[in-house]
Amino acid sequence: MNTTKKALFVQAIEEHKGIIYKVVNSYCQNQDERQDLAQEILTTMWVAFDKYNNAYKFSTWMYRIALNVAISYYRKGSKRENKVTVNEESIVHIADEPLEGERSEEIKQLYRFISQLDKVNKAIMLLYLESESYDSIANSLGISKTNVATRINRIKEKLRNQFETLES
Repeated sequence: MNTTKKALFVQAIEEHKGIIYKVVNSYCQNQDERQDLAQEILTTMWVAFDKYNNAYKFSTWMYRIALNVAISYYRKGSKRENKVTVNEESIVHIADEPLEGERSEEIKQLYRFISQLDKVNKAIMLLYLESESYDSIANSLGISKTNVATRINRIKEKLRNQFETLES
């Protein structure tokens, strides 16, 4: 194994590990699943690390791999969904966001609504909330920029309606 490659990989992962936490916590409900998915994401990144093109942002490459692995993992997970306990069916926890008690109730509700979106829309919102550009989101998810823009507008409308329903 090339020690330089390993050192570069470890350094890059250390600098951007929050991305893995965000994706894992967005797609998995319990600790065991989070650990399994994180391991799968890291393994996939390690295998693909030689193909990384440094002309692009490392974080974009990482999001792309992490989200693709998470979506595949989620698709395979119908059996796992049945194992989730009531206590584990909580809101989406974002690793570097403030702890639950520190968030405003509206932000918590927003993440509850986002957690109910389908896997692709959830990924889009995850990237959108990271201030990724539509081009970057499209590139990460392998969909068109127009599709990203359309989905974001629909998601925003859906979220707005959900909040209005709550308030009435």
